[in-house]
Amino acid sequence: MGSVGSFAGEPGQISRLTQVSTDGVIVTVPANEASWDDLRAVFGTRGDPARCQCQWFKSDRQWRSVPVSERAQRLRQQTACGQPGAAETSGLVAYLGGEPVGWCAVEPRTAYQRLLSARVPWTGRSEDRADESVWAVTCFVSRAGFRRCGVSRALAAATPAFARARGAQAIEGYPMIVQPGQEITWNELYRGSRSIFARAGFTEVSRPTPRRVVMRIDF
Repeated sequence: MGSVGSFAGEPGQISRLTQVSTDGVIVTVPANEASWDDLRAVFGTRGDPARCQCQWFKSDRQWRSVPVSERAQRLRQQTACGQPGAAETSGLVAYLGGEPVGWCAVEPRTAYQRLLSARVPWTGRSEDRADESVWAVTCFVSRAGFRRCGVSRALAAATPAFARARGAQAIEGYPMIVQPGQEITWNELYRGSRSIFARAGFTEVSRPTPRRVVMRIDF
């Protein structure tokens, strides 16, 4: 499925990226430019995304004790949905044919408490864990009914410009290596696949496990 990216908006303002695929035009916007209802539609009411509310990496070890309603409230505050003038937001929302179809979490690496103590990002690397100029892509959600439409690919393609426009000096992700015919569950693939990061211009900088890689772009 081929795609072509182009930026839309006023000169000097990087806010939207369109990806043209065989399934139609996918438009990605900063989450604060999307409505909270749209983001709720992406996460749905059942399944892992609805339970997590993208709070796993944002929370400390007490994550399981936080009610889903509180997780949702935290996500709403972090994204600043419906506030296009907000100074900060925590990710991107994708639209296909005007329908909200996907979410991607991307923020400074230091924003993810659990990531700072995880093994994968740091194994075999000399990195300053307190470096706020390095951003991280931690999670993808494709809305039920819109999977295999290129949603994650479009979101991954939009992350470098999104981060760079907000002062990032580098951006990285921690995707899965997916082999042909291999069964992958959402519990694994929410991190993204190596192929979608490669298509977005990320290059592999380390392989801490047989199935996980660190992919990165330095600006």
